[in-house]
Amino acid sequence: MVDIRWSIGALEDIESISSYISQDFPEKASEIVRGIIEKIEQLKRFPKLGRKFPDRDDERIRETIFKKYRIVYEIKEEIVEILVIAHGSRLLKL
Repeated sequence: MVDIRWSIGALEDIESISSYISQDFPEKASEIVRGIIEKIEQLKRFPKLGRKFPDRDDERIRETIFKKYRIVYEIKEEIVEILVIAHGSRLLKL
């Protein structure tokens, strides 16, 4: 089992997602954030759950999906670092 580490950017991303959704749908915001966190918790046991990040020739950089949100992470020995959480419509470059 690996540990999860959140980058500052990923923490800001999840806060922004929550704030944006809660403007109109506070209960939905909690549901989405909870779901994203649960998906990330799965990475503790299954760090290779996600696919290799497109356009990167590095097996350590991966992404998994929760609803419309992309969770980008890097596997570092006994740590999974959450790098970015973004809506699927957003173009991501790492």
